[in-house]
Amino acid sequence: MLQVCVVIGHSKPAIDRNDILAVESVLKSGYLAQGPKVGEFESKFSAFLGLKGSVATNSGTSALHLAILALRLKKGDEVIVPSYVCPAVLNAVQSAGLNVRMADIDKRDFNLNVETIKKNLKPRVKAIILPHLFGQAADIEDILKLGIPVIEDCAQSLGSRYKGRRTGTFGIISIFSFYATKMMTTGHGGMVASSSRTLLDRVRDLREFDERKDYIHRYNYKMMDLEAALGMSQLARLESFIKIRKRIAETYTKRFLQCGIDVPEVKPGRDHIFYRYVIKVKRDINRIKKVFLSKGIEVKSPVFMPLHRYSGMAKNRFPNTEMAFRQSISIPIYPGLNEDEIQYIQDTVCEVLKVQ
Repeated sequence: MLQVCVVIGHSKPAIDRNDILAVESVLKSGYLAQGPKVGEFESKFSAFLGLKGSVATNSGTSALHLAILALRLKKGDEVIVPSYVCPAVLNAVQSAGLNVRMADIDKRDFNLNVETIKKNLKPRVKAIILPHLFGQAADIEDILKLGIPVIEDCAQSLGSRYKGRRTGTFGIISIFSFYATKMMTTGHGGMVASSSRTLLDRVRDLREFDERKDYIHRYNYKMMDLEAALGMSQLARLESFIKIRKRIAETYTKRFLQCGIDVPEVKPGRDHIFYRYVIKVKRDINRIKKVFLSKGIEVKSPVFMPLHRYSGMAKNRFPNTEMAFRQSISIPIYPGLNEDEIQYIQDTVCEVLKVQ
């Protein structure tokens, strides 16, 4: 049994010697801001996805903001977003001057699906932001059949697949986040990717505001070479990160089913990469969090504050989001966990949540 002297954190980046050397080489070069490393990272990332191009940014939020702007929607147009997602999505839509139409989620995998979207289709809806939540692809093929442009939000799904094809390659444009706790990290940082040269050119034009011949409202959303160097080092290990996460998730699921715990559902045709391992519970969440913390494990709940609560909308319009908010906890799952910690987490989860 692991003797816990410090708390096992909920999330932790996987940094190794190669990552440090990559950043060190840029520091020694003296070229710290956006430069050749950013372009190299963009090329390698595009090749990883199999898309025509990518544009690196300073965050996932700025990537989404630019992706929305690239569609050139008009004032008064609406964008469908899930009610259960990071508030950065809401920020990006509103920063683009567009209206948000919130949709409830699927209660099984916490993603949008065709039915939750259809309930919100109105004449002014001109785009859908589709997150692949917690590392599992949403029903992307069916959603594309609705004929509405889809921005894939792959902040949590980099490297996952839907029917053998990587998420981020289905929609008209896609975005990624490289925040410290994401599937791979550049510290902060993000990426816009697409097979549309027109959209990529628009994003690249909007990313840089200085020394331009004309004036429109542009942004200082550039990535640094420091971040890009770390990104390339991390990208080279992404598949190994995914393999480790899947192995831990398989171990968790096997044990938790024996304890009668409600484990994440993996839908057919999906390659779940387990950015998060989210368990549904039916007890007081705040008390459960305190119990885990007293035993040296940090769990996260609520995983997201529902967007409709920020907007003052009626809770009964979003029953599945409310369920996810009240009955879900996210437990540690990341490559840096050692075998003793993985075993201790399993034992503790079963001890705290086991169905009697």
